[in-house]
Formats: sequence, C-alpha cells, structure tokens
Amino acid sequence: MAVWALGINHTTAPLDLRGRFAFAVDQIAPTLQSLRTSLARPPEAAILSTCNRTEIYCASAEHEIGSTIEWLAQSGGVPSTLVRNHAYMLQDAHAARHAFRVASGLDSMVLGEAQILGQMKDAVRAADEAGALGSTLNQLFQRSFAVAKEVRTSTDIGAHSISMAAAAVRLAAQLFEDLGKVRVLFVGAGEMIELATTHFAARNPKSIAIANRTLERGEKLATRFGGEVMRLADLSSRLHEFDVVVSSTASQVPIIGLGAVESALKARRHRPMFMVDLAVPRDIEPEVKALEDVYLYTVDDLAHVVQTGHAHRQAAVAQAEAIIDAGVQSFVHWMDQRGAVPLIRQLHAQTDAWRALELARARKMLARGDDVDAVLEALARGLTQKMLHGAMAELHAGDTESRQRASQAIEHFFLRKER
Repeated sequence: MAVWALGINHTTAPLDLRGRFAFAVDQIAPTLQSLRTSLARPPEAAILSTCNRTEIYCASAEHEIGSTIEWLAQSGGVPSTLVRNHAYMLQDAHAARHAFRVASGLDSMVLGEAQILGQMKDAVRAADEAGALGSTLNQLFQRSFAVAKEVRTSTDIGAHSISMAAAAVRLAAQLFEDLGKVRVLFVGAGEMIELATTHFAARNPKSIAIANRTLERGEKLATRFGGEVMRLADLSSRLHEFDVVVSSTASQVPIIGLGAVESALKARRHRPMFMVDLAVPRDIEPEVKALEDVYLYTVDDLAHVVQTGHAHRQAAVAQAEAIIDAGVQSFVHWMDQRGAVPLIRQLHAQTDAWRALELARARKMLARGDDVDAVLEALARGLTQKMLHGAMAELHAGDTESRQRASQAIEHFFLRKER
C-alpha cells in the first residue's frame, strides 16, 4: 500500500486561503465521498480540518498526489498551482512522521497543545463512520495516538503551553484595566468557544452572553457559566452592549460585518471594543480591523502570544522526536510486512491442503486396521516429501545458476541453525 498526505497549515498558507478549505463536521462524510470517487482507485481517506490546518490522508495501491491536489483545488475554487505553492505533500514514512508530529503537538501553532489530538481522533471517527477508513490508515492513526500518548507522558512538551483562549484573555487584560467590569459576548457554542468561556469566566467578568444559532446548545453553555443566551439574529442590535466579543462558528461567510461594528461603536460613543475571531473561515469581516476603536485579533495574530514558553519546551522536542522516530520505523516495518501477506496466505493454504490430504490417507489406513506406528511414519514421510519436493526439483534444475539459487535458499530456510 502507498500512503500520502496533502495539507496546508498556519505556516504555509494565509488565513483567508485556509478558510477556503475548512470543512465543517457535517461536511466530512460527503467530502470524503467526493474525494474518493474523484481518484482512479477509491483510496482509504481521512480529512483533518481545524482553524490552523486542513490535511488529507490517503492510502491506496499507488500514490495519487497529483489527483488529490486537483480535487482539493476544485473543492476550494482555486487554481491547482496555488494549492501546490502553499501545500506540503508527503509520502509513506514522511507522511507517517507528519501524522505522528501533528498528534503529538509538535506541528501546532501552540507547541505541545493537546487539543489537536482530540481533533485528530474526531477526524478518524468521522472517516470510519463514512466508510472511508481502511486497515492501513487505521493502523497509521492508532499508532499516532499511541506515540502522542508516549510523548506527553515521557516529555515536558506541553509544560508551558498557552492556548489561544488563554492568549485572548491575556490580551484583553492589557486593554481593560479590570476584567471584572467588562461584558463579554461569545458567538458560537463549540469546543473553542467553550474553552474561551472557561478562561474568561475565571476572571469574573461583569456579564457573559452566548449567541448561537441553536438556542438549546447556547443555553447549556450559558447555564454552566451563569450567563445569558441570545439569538444570533439579535447580534447586530445588541453588539454595542459588549466590551469583548469572541467568535468561533462554522459559518462559511462573516457573521459580524463592518457596518454592524461601526453602529456598535457609535452607540458606545467610541469606547473601545476587543474582538477575537477564532474562526476559519473568518466570522468577522477583516475591514473591521481598520476601525480606530476596535482591537481585532485573528488566530494568526495570536501566534506570537502563544509562543511564550516556547524556549522552555525545546529541550523536550528532541525527546519527542526520538519517540516519533521509533514510531515511524515501527509503522514502516508493519507496512513492509503487509506486502508479504498474500504470499503468506498462499503458503498457509498450500500447507493446509497437504495436511488435509495426508490426514485423509492416514485415517483410511487406520480404518483398515494398519499398525499405528506405520500410519504415523507414512503421515510424516508424506508431509516431508511434499514440503521438499519443490526444493529437490530446483536442485536438479538444468542450469547452474538455478541450482546455485536453490542451494542458497535451501541452506537459508532448512539448514540454518536456530536463531
């Protein structure tokens, strides 16, 4: 089997380009179906899509990276040359190493962060439910999870990790003298918003509100943190009430526009607003950043903040890479062994046929009253002759080269000392 990975991330592609290839959870199954049917041979496939990366993992009889690039470009509505300029394309051991590094947090914007492992497990679960996950990719990902666990338990890779949510709170604290006096609005109710709400709630803001498309999910989060829930449709009319706005939804278009923010600032008499857009694609129109009294940060803007403590974790990176190296070697060895599986099956089938034939002959001899020792001797001799027939035939082959190859093989398989 051939394994390949194609992806873009926060180091290779700008935010707006990444946004073109962000796949929501409910899109994964049909997207995988589209990918698999677009290639010459439908491969095993999985898609990992987060705010910082979109990666496609495939396994098939042959590599089809070119076709995978064409499909990704078409799905994002961009030229394939643009994808090639911003993507990384990895094969076999290199693809495995990348998957192991991603799962371990070594390829994350926040070095050592643990959230990516959960996101990777979700991606594998989605691929499995879509019927796109075969034995090769399943083995790759299960090994990546095992490697990630060993990295986290054996090294200090996540010791000084600062999450995006924690970075947002830190920046807000720099703008507002007392976070206990600010009103905070969270737009969305997913995992990222839940994490951000947890961090802000720990600073006891004056109020918390959750705006979500589905009120039921928003109510659960609001109840947990003692906040209120509001409809997404009321966002524009109530935006001016909040000092801090943190947004992360799965919307494919911005839900907070320039006009809405300008109106909010006017109603606030230009008191500053701190806004964090954690969504990919963007939830907040980029033009908002140009407004004088708005401090807007995207996931890419937060990059330098989350690098705090990076130097402290570098010592753990070497340890983690050593663990990953061992994991890659183990996976490659497993892949190599998989190539011999058809031959092993044929060998087992042949020996089973010989055994069945000789057992049937032995049972007939016993049934007619032959001596048991004679039957056992005949059984052993019959099996031995069948096993050696091919080797003996090769030793009596006509040409010298064939006999030499047969001699070496026989010495290796039959005459070597036990190892």
